[in-house]
Amino acid sequence: MPVSPAGPGRRLLRRIPVRVRHYWRLLAGCLAFLVVLTVGFSTVRVQPYVTSDGGRAGDEVTRNLAGTRDLFDPTVAHSIALTFRDADYERMVDTFAKEGEKEYLEADLTIDGTTVPSVGIRLKGNSTLAGLTRDGEVIGGRPGGPGGPTDGEGPARGAPGAGGPGGTRPGVGAADPGAAGNQPGAAGGAARPGGGGRTTLKAEEPETLPWLVRFDEFVAGRRYQGHREIAVRVGGMGGGSTVLNEAVSLRVLAEAGEAAPEYAYSRFVVNDRPATARLVIEHPDSTFADGLDGDGVLYKSLATGSFTDQGDDPTEYQDDFSQVTGRGDQDLQPVIDLVRWVADSSDAEFDAQLADHVDVNSFARYLAWQNLLLNFDDMSGPGRNYYLWYDLTTKKFTVVGWDYNLTFSGSADQGPHDAGRMGGGPGGGHRLKERFLASAAFTNAYEQAYRELYRQVYPDATALTALDDLAGVVSTIEGHHAQSLATEAERLRTLIRERTSSLATHEVVTKA
Repeated sequence: MPVSPAGPGRRLLRRIPVRVRHYWRLLAGCLAFLVVLTVGFSTVRVQPYVTSDGGRAGDEVTRNLAGTRDLFDPTVAHSIALTFRDADYERMVDTFAKEGEKEYLEADLTIDGTTVPSVGIRLKGNSTLAGLTRDGEVIGGRPGGPGGPTDGEGPARGAPGAGGPGGTRPGVGAADPGAAGNQPGAAGGAARPGGGGRTTLKAEEPETLPWLVRFDEFVAGRRYQGHREIAVRVGGMGGGSTVLNEAVSLRVLAEAGEAAPEYAYSRFVVNDRPATARLVIEHPDSTFADGLDGDGVLYKSLATGSFTDQGDDPTEYQDDFSQVTGRGDQDLQPVIDLVRWVADSSDAEFDAQLADHVDVNSFARYLAWQNLLLNFDDMSGPGRNYYLWYDLTTKKFTVVGWDYNLTFSGSADQGPHDAGRMGGGPGGGHRLKERFLASAAFTNAYEQAYRELYRQVYPDATALTALDDLAGVVSTIEGHHAQSLATEAERLRTLIRERTSSLATHEVVTKA
């Protein structure tokens, strides 16, 4: 049901989150107190420290909508519809074009027949949105917006992802935009490849845009099947209009027991625009963290980060990591300690003590996966696409993968120890990954993980079966483009077969 109209003053007020409107007096008082502290103690640096053993604290959930069926059942096609005021949408686009800010827009959402009124939706992505146009003019990539220093999603312009510290990256798939499945999108306004491998998107076609949906932005404490946020992935990039590459990657990861977001395909409709077939995935939040082993804290790496020693002041790391869970109980100090140790330890100390800081076997599997799946945009890529899970019991970190829409976009014959390159040049770098792969002390762990995972994914046709199943689901969705689906599926099928054959005789894989 559409949101009822409101006057200009009321609409402006409703753009302020409900939580802020309800507690504005308290917030104003806190702000005044903060000003006093800033003036009185501006020369005192505050050091972070862990204050409790609990890491799962978060916003209070007051209502959890059950829906009619599991949103992330990937075996069936789902239905998602968004309804919002055109005027509100145009204001949101204006703000993005002029200031680079991704404001939340209030909308009504219907998922598999269940209506969820007044959800918050905003544009999601960074380099993906750099090709966004309105009336034929590019409005993405503005200062402070996509590609700017404050976005925190995807590759950041001027950040270390563009040839920053670390140089080339061992063991990551090479980029080949021409082979990345950037096929013409579906009829009715699906995504098209833009310059430099980017996707060209039109503001006039909101059904094709990448969206983040937040269920509690305007209604505090609300969740849908336990989720606070879900992401609607954009077509194009490495997987064509269907993003089959990401869906296949998520399936093989899940079947191998790895931590990976849930996903499903859906018929997606915005207002009275044409229906499209879109991939919807779980956005890593507190619900995602609940599925990870142990009691811990989840941190998100930001695209603007560099994983370099910036001293012991936590404010110097605000462009590197954000804390997803445990806010109020935990802080960023464990991550700062890890970054500084990786930067400052000698080679001998790194080899002898890494297991005290990082789950070595899990990290070896993470790196093997990125190579096997030809994912050049991993923790060392321009998007810095990973999370850190800090186990409060073991005091060790686990690297958790995220954002697989550029998998299967490299060369099929890339070997386990080959250095990947993005777009013909260096892709970025990550000191932890580089030191691990360069050390003979961890070669056996990496190669053993590589052999095991290769055999799980390729020779037994796990990846091919996943591709056929998922393509079958997409083919049932109203709005899918049959020709694009067939072309993209065949490209991916050919790449998987070539990768299987190429690695089958590699000495790392054949070693007893």
